[in-house]
Amino acid sequence: MLLLTLLVGQAADRYDRRVIVTICQLVEGAAAVTLTVGSLGGWLSVDRMLAIVAVVGAARAFEGPTTSALMPGLIPRALLPQASAWHASATQTAQIVGPALGGLLYALMPALPYATAAALWLAASTLVALIRIESAPARTAAALESFFSGLTFIRRHRVLLGVLSLDLFAVLLGGVTALLPIYARDMLGTGPSGLGLLRSAPAIGALVMSVALAHHPLERRIGRTLFTVIVVFGLAIITFGVSTHLALSLAALCVLGMADVVSVVIRYSLVQLSTPDEMRGRVSAAFSLFTGTSNQLGEFRAGVTAALFGVVPAVLIGGIGTIAVAFVWMALFPELRRIRAYDG
Repeated sequence: MLLLTLLVGQAADRYDRRVIVTICQLVEGAAAVTLTVGSLGGWLSVDRMLAIVAVVGAARAFEGPTTSALMPGLIPRALLPQASAWHASATQTAQIVGPALGGLLYALMPALPYATAAALWLAASTLVALIRIESAPARTAAALESFFSGLTFIRRHRVLLGVLSLDLFAVLLGGVTALLPIYARDMLGTGPSGLGLLRSAPAIGALVMSVALAHHPLERRIGRTLFTVIVVFGLAIITFGVSTHLALSLAALCVLGMADVVSVVIRYSLVQLSTPDEMRGRVSAAFSLFTGTSNQLGEFRAGVTAALFGVVPAVLIGGIGTIAVAFVWMALFPELRRIRAYDG
């Protein structure tokens, strides 16, 4: 993602986005076929698997931003927040069901999860290829400055800059997933089943909230709601950090997932509605660069601070820091706080 982001944005704004997504999914399907054949033939090595993962990673680097830029052209602008919520609910459902389904398929045959993924990617690429849109994406020049125009566009539009930087620092400080095994064993005294519940709790909360947003989309006080859910996100982290009861920890993580998905829907909708179609690919790529790496950097931050100060202080630092970021950004980006509706 770090190496390809600028190229991804340029491609998404220069070429047919449906074709890019279709090719990416075909590449991912081919990788799954290779894993299937290698698993059956017994010739998969660590080096070969890492090479296949690298190819899939490159395809996903193109697919994610291009898909984000494609969706606003398929639906009326007024329905974009609801579509974002449905997209979030589908993602959360997959994160909950996918690992369990993969385990069941693996129990039947080790190669079966790969074969199933290959078939699903082939089906997805076919469905994307069948999408019909009225107008083709605008073509842009291949000049060097156009490669950096997504970052320049974000820097010049304070709402987009505020949304991106708020997400970056909130996620950077709010990462707790890497510490869940320690909490499950040392703080809550539970085993692998308890750890599984802890890992799934944020996704369950996010799924419930995303379905609610799909049926009852936010229409007023969008900016205030964004900052409110960031504060709630921080409070949920603090509650989880001091909890010694499994039920309370699960509840805190569910609330964390709910707050996070509200933030995701608001941020995605604001970005897509504030960006002209000819710039969506480059802006989406820039957003993917920061949001896609902040999760991993947040887990790294949690591990480092846990090693330096202890597990509980590491979580509390993250929660308090997230709340502090929300209040600082209210002062730095007052125009973001004053947004009442998605379209203005």
